[in-house]
Amino acid sequence: MRANRVLPYAAALQCHRRNEEGTDVVFPVNSIAYHPLYGTFATGGGDGVVNIWDGSNKKRLFQIAGYPTSIASMAVSHNGDMLAVASSYMYEFGERQGGPPDEIYIRPVLEPEVKPKPRKAAA
Repeated sequence: MRANRVLPYAAALQCHRRNEEGTDVVFPVNSIAYHPLYGTFATGGGDGVVNIWDGSNKKRLFQIAGYPTSIASMAVSHNGDMLAVASSYMYEFGERQGGPPDEIYIRPVLEPEVKPKPRKAAA
């Protein structure tokens, strides 16, 4: 039997966005990884950026930019202290014509990057 679960909030993760010379450029979200302690999550996109989100407060907590190509996959360690990021060309622009090699990056996760901030009381 499958239990139905109702989330306390609705979230729609469709894309990463960036403004380039006054134009809103949209990139797909290719991967989502959840933090095991705080319930926050990271999205990895076609823009080579990892965003860490607090879904309850609907706010971005932290951004990790500078990966050489799309984020293909991510994973958070069982205790939440490490993040593995696979950067790989995802054929967004057709067949690969050179470019950076596929790589896996492993980085420490710091508490301020993933811990939700307290909600502000309504005025």
